[in-house]
Amino acid sequence: MDQKKEILAILIFAFTYVLISGRRLKILPLNRPAAALLGAVLMVATGVLTPDQAYRAVDYDTLVLLLGMMLIAAYLFLAGFFDWAADWILRVAKTPQALLLYLILTSGILSALLVNDTVCLMLTPLVVTVMVRGKLPLPPYLLALSMSANLGSVATLVGNPQNMIIGHLSHVPFVRFSLALLPVAAVGLAIQYAVLSIGFRKTLQAAIIERPPDAARPLNRRLVGLAMGVLALVFVGFIAGFNLAWTALAGGALTMVLARRDTHEVLKLVDWHLLVFFAALFIVVEALNGTGLPDQIYQRLQGIFGASPASQAWNLAWFSALGSNIFSNVPFVLVAGKWIGNFAEPELMWKVLALATTFAGNLTILGSVANIIVVESARGHVEVGFWDYARFGIPITILTTGAGLVVLLVLP
Repeated sequence: MDQKKEILAILIFAFTYVLISGRRLKILPLNRPAAALLGAVLMVATGVLTPDQAYRAVDYDTLVLLLGMMLIAAYLFLAGFFDWAADWILRVAKTPQALLLYLILTSGILSALLVNDTVCLMLTPLVVTVMVRGKLPLPPYLLALSMSANLGSVATLVGNPQNMIIGHLSHVPFVRFSLALLPVAAVGLAIQYAVLSIGFRKTLQAAIIERPPDAARPLNRRLVGLAMGVLALVFVGFIAGFNLAWTALAGGALTMVLARRDTHEVLKLVDWHLLVFFAALFIVVEALNGTGLPDQIYQRLQGIFGASPASQAWNLAWFSALGSNIFSNVPFVLVAGKWIGNFAEPELMWKVLALATTFAGNLTILGSVANIIVVESARGHVEVGFWDYARFGIPITILTTGAGLVVLLVLP
């Protein structure tokens, strides 16, 4: 790439990420997908990349994997599974503190099995409805939902988008990744519960659960059984080492065939905005990689990371947490992924990258899409401010990242 194109690539990249990080600017009010799409178009329009290079820059495996998992989640939503899960939590919990614990566990487990953003998108309106019906304070439960969705999603390669990208780039087997990160997720969820239950102690002690007489919505047991059965088969395929993307898409397609439902209503539930965002992002980041700037940055920072696996793990973790909150976790992973092969133990560093970029999403409201979905969905009932979230997000992020790294380094 010649110098003129390199300068253009860097300028367009910077412009794109100002738009993405700023979410919505009054001068140019574009959301994240639109901003990334504009950046991709500018890379081609200015000649930084040819159309063919732009097409080849897109990681279709990640998009296909996301689509497949979203389809299965959509059928679970249509079957009333998420309504049933939210209502079940309210009925089983004996105290507001127990309700907080059950919500954390439910959100964390579902996010490990499905994409965390999708879980939050479908579960938040239901949780809000259940809490309002039960006359319970919303803030502790909203924070529990969003933070546990982030923490639980670290456990598998399909829990969140950045893990999907790491799975494709690292080729770490699905089972080996989960065996290492499952204990990390469990420790993180335990810490989150402890911090929220202590921080909201007075609020929870003063609350009384008023149980609704009937379930919010009937459960389509046949469709739930079908979707869960297909999801189980998909995970069997993951464990067997089949291609993650096409195994997930095969599961989505099989559910569509067997469900005998109008596919239009299913496809409307797919988060196409997220798919467009990632496709455009791949193009923008590939153009930046072509300038060699990420490699130059790594060469300058290499000494900071240290030489031993342990020091590299700790330094990469905090650097990734910072980078994820500045640039957002997915674009940071796309750039930092080029550096991992230079570390002493690359597989360990891939796991550290997954841990740090996922847990960093809990630092502030803007740290992850899951947080934004939860807060925005509940805006009609309660306003969660930046510091309302951060006063819990900051300690939870620091404690879970530190404890998670210890677990990752100690366990074989």
